[in-house]
Amino acid sequence: MRCKIGVLQVPVLVAAVLLGQRCAPAAITSAPVPQSPYADPAALVPETPLDKLVANRLTALKITPAQPCSNAIFVRRVFLDVIGTLPTAAETTAFLQDASPQKRSNLIDRLLERDEFADYWALRWSNLLRVKSEFPINLWPNAVQEYHRWIRTSIKENLPYDQFVRELLTASGSNFRKPQVNFYRAVQSKDPATLAQAVALTFMGVRADQWPKARLADMAVFFSRVGYKTTAEWKEEIVYFDLSKSATPPSAVFPDGTTAQLSPEQDPRVVFADWLIRPTNAWFTRNIANRTWAWLLGRGIIHEPDDIRPDNPPVNPELLALLERECIASHYDLKHMFRLILNSQTYQRSCLPPSADPQAAANFAFYPVRRLEAEVLIDAIDRITGATEKYTSRIPEPFTFIPEEKPSIALADGSITSPFLDLFGRSPRNTGTEAEQRSNLPSSAQQLHLLNSSHIRHKLEQSAALHPLLQASGTPRQMATTLYLTILSRDPTADELRIFMEYNQSAAGRKRAGMDLAWALLNSAEFQFRH
Repeated sequence: MRCKIGVLQVPVLVAAVLLGQRCAPAAITSAPVPQSPYADPAALVPETPLDKLVANRLTALKITPAQPCSNAIFVRRVFLDVIGTLPTAAETTAFLQDASPQKRSNLIDRLLERDEFADYWALRWSNLLRVKSEFPINLWPNAVQEYHRWIRTSIKENLPYDQFVRELLTASGSNFRKPQVNFYRAVQSKDPATLAQAVALTFMGVRADQWPKARLADMAVFFSRVGYKTTAEWKEEIVYFDLSKSATPPSAVFPDGTTAQLSPEQDPRVVFADWLIRPTNAWFTRNIANRTWAWLLGRGIIHEPDDIRPDNPPVNPELLALLERECIASHYDLKHMFRLILNSQTYQRSCLPPSADPQAAANFAFYPVRRLEAEVLIDAIDRITGATEKYTSRIPEPFTFIPEEKPSIALADGSITSPFLDLFGRSPRNTGTEAEQRSNLPSSAQQLHLLNSSHIRHKLEQSAALHPLLQASGTPRQMATTLYLTILSRDPTADELRIFMEYNQSAAGRKRAGMDLAWALLNSAEFQFRH
């Protein structure tokens, strides 16, 4: 028998899995199921200037936006999007019982101050900045630890984004003691053109390898005097402004066509950085505004977010211009940008597509369903079961010991060995492009691992967290409610309760019924996707 497994068919999934039927993944349907937990037309979400621009575009396209998401969906969504961590049942319950009309914005503010925010966004930035000790990046473990620590600290302290970028572009010193210089080491070639391409991709959202050769050569001039030298300390390398290299031409050309006057004693990287981070530089502000939107809404206003070019225009130019103005006015405070987007009606819409028109997704008429990143998924499973993961490095160098209680989102090194993370598509951190980061499509191997592997089965059977929960649940109804809140961050619907109550009567023991339900929910698309 084949049946749909979409986030809107969880009752069907639970019934199918509990009865031993095999089901095939399917796309989300556009019509809500009865008693849908996903949307709430009565949710109070004030309209913002951002929402008006999105609404104007949807009106012009004759597309009706989705309804607001329910509070249960919102709490799970914002936890995953902001801190990469699943809420506990207690956190979900407290939020659902909060009667304050500002409870969504209050939760956003609290999450932005949690330690996990720095962990999760250090992970996201480490993917772009290629924080990896081994081939083909070869930063080595000492440098990786320092680089990751600086990235995480910058995020935790909310270092303004323009200062963050300037420090990366102008740093000189030891890769062990001046972690920012690892930006220049985390490329697969040290020639000026490759460095220029990495800068353009990361901080301008531009694929400079597709530029005319002369234009790329003009930008490469600014990185032509980056020097590298080793020291007596194993694996240490100094990155510096190399005066011994041939002096740059007296003038150089920025990507916008303007000319810079250079002196032989002047580090051209500093000149380029000062040009790049100016508020009037459309490339710089547009890139981070568009990336921030893409991170939270699943796709950029310019899509792909690192493919900005004249023949790939934004779907909503006014919306992007508003984000750019907010970015400048806040002095590149990225937490301000997060609050702006997270508090909008656009972000807080349900995942139920209001229309089959492909323009609905491209113009943000609903929240896009996306698979959890590998690190977030295994952390969620471990949080539910009370289990941990063991991580190792492939080579016997420093910093190979990873405490088991350390969550996967806090791992510094992209080279740390993990069959699970590899299977579920963690970023290889080789190129720094958004396209290499993740695949949103599940594979058969992934599904089989969650369904049948001893790795997941052991976490469930030996669970230090689930067994006490099941024992403390007084009735089958309470047991089902506890498991749904713990795993899916919501109460079960009437249909879901009915199915479990019927199964509980036929199961070999109450505890076995609870473990079967936990297994079924972990294998649901609703658990494995953000929605």
